[in-house]
Amino acid sequence: MHQKETLPNGLTVLTEEMPNIRSVSIGVWLKQGSRHEEPVENGISHFIEHLLFKGTETRSAADIARIIDSVGGQCDAFTSKENTCFYARVLDEHVPVAIDLLADIVLRPRFDAENIEKERKVVYEEIKMVEDTPDDLIFDLFSGSFWKTHPLGRPIAGTVESVAEMDQETLMSFFRSAYFPGNVVIAAAGNLKTRSFVDAVANAFGPMPNGGSARSIQPPRTHGGIVTREKKDLEQLHLCMGVEAYPHHHADRYAGYVLNTLLGGTMSSRLFQQIREERGLAYTVFSSINTFVDTGYLVVYAATRPGGASEVLERVCAELARLKEIPFPEAELQAGKNHLKGSLMLSLESSSSRMSNLARQDIYFGRQLTLDELIAEIDAVTSEQVQNLARRLLVSNGCTVAVLGNLSQLGLTPDHIRF
Repeated sequence: MHQKETLPNGLTVLTEEMPNIRSVSIGVWLKQGSRHEEPVENGISHFIEHLLFKGTETRSAADIARIIDSVGGQCDAFTSKENTCFYARVLDEHVPVAIDLLADIVLRPRFDAENIEKERKVVYEEIKMVEDTPDDLIFDLFSGSFWKTHPLGRPIAGTVESVAEMDQETLMSFFRSAYFPGNVVIAAAGNLKTRSFVDAVANAFGPMPNGGSARSIQPPRTHGGIVTREKKDLEQLHLCMGVEAYPHHHADRYAGYVLNTLLGGTMSSRLFQQIREERGLAYTVFSSINTFVDTGYLVVYAATRPGGASEVLERVCAELARLKEIPFPEAELQAGKNHLKGSLMLSLESSSSRMSNLARQDIYFGRQLTLDELIAEIDAVTSEQVQNLARRLLVSNGCTVAVLGNLSQLGLTPDHIRF
């Protein structure tokens, strides 16, 4: 049972009752992320996400940790390109504790100057950690080239230089402009009673001040080409190759899910079988589709030995070309659709995933798509639809390739990227 209610102050509350489990997951979702930042603000949404756990008007960071630990719960947060979320998962009997804690964190952060400086150092370390994690760094390299100066191309955590410039006044001003009721969705799923939950949220979040305004966004323009970064100490060469796809609402999104699943989304997918199983060129190889409110991309990632990049890219390009030339056999298409449906149903068995699903569907679609509706859309995808989508998306002239690692044996030119 999905329920939606808008509180008098404009805050949206979404609930789904799951009476057969004992947990409840609650998420406070801000409809704003790193793409809503100006260049000089790069990383400020993520920095504020960190700071909200560093103390409120009545609680210290240690108090916040002790409260959630004392009930055996979990509490954390994340920042993405388009959203920020603070969430808690607790036993049903401890829902009032979680609501009170989340409200305190989001409504009454202290922004203490000393804590800002301490957490700035933590964010610096997080940024440096990406530098030491090549399978993360390669996607920042890809995005920065694919979207260049657009906010979607900037790292979510910002840079050491941008974070260094954020003072107390800047952080508090950004917080006040972003955290207002009309920009927030509270979603909860689990063993709860909707009426009592909504009343508790209204009581806790009713004081949330208005006065902010949603930031406008501009659709990005993509940039094809090859971008490389030398890191000679890496044992593997990390590769990303991507093309522009479609936004969340696009009518072809279900065909895109099937295409991605069959291309590189599973262990039986074409890329996994061709590149890893048959040729042993990579331990990790996959494809994914990432969508946003106004754009998206289809990307292939692989990590291989420094001298193996050309062969890996040759095999990837061959598979992309085959997608456009030859329709998927019915048995392969059905297997891909079965995998999608099974993964979807299994993913919705926890209160956390159901809570996230509630929020994302409301934010991006304005309604809840039922499981039956989603399954019917997947079942309706035809091989012809998938092939037609492949022909539209898979255009080598608009492709971006990012390479990270020891480049001494690379020898890569645009002529290698043809499909």
